[in-house]
Amino acid sequence: MSEILLTPAPLWRRLAASAYDILLLLGLWLSATFTAWAVSHLLGAQGALPPTFMRAYMFAITFGFYGWFWTHGGQTLGMRAWRIQVQRSDGRSVNWANAMLRFAISIFSLSVLGLGMLWCLIDRRKRSWHDIAADTEVVFVPKAS
Repeated sequence: MSEILLTPAPLWRRLAASAYDILLLLGLWLSATFTAWAVSHLLGAQGALPPTFMRAYMFAITFGFYGWFWTHGGQTLGMRAWRIQVQRSDGRSVNWANAMLRFAISIFSLSVLGLGMLWCLIDRRKRSWHDIAADTEVVFVPKAS
């Protein structure tokens, strides 16, 4: 791996990338919901799917989205567009254990009025709570020359 010093990504880039990713997730959630509905009706189920099943299913879909992108290059499509990347603090790629911990703590970070996300504004290394917990960082990726 090259010895290029990457700078921490600012909060506004993280939020812009998140906005892109939410749009992608909406499409994925709609497709997943239709697929679940179609399969349940093909199997003869009547009525709506149980809410507990749907929550767990959507949770798994969402984790799969973020986990796959974070462990395969460190960038979701939104992160790629805004030239930011998640990596471990030592510069190595995120593994599934890091991704799972990062995802779980990010839910908590958002659930307390986004305070965990805003923490990057006061952390000297610009890490949010889920970055600190998972030993990751979000860095700005300069344009290739």
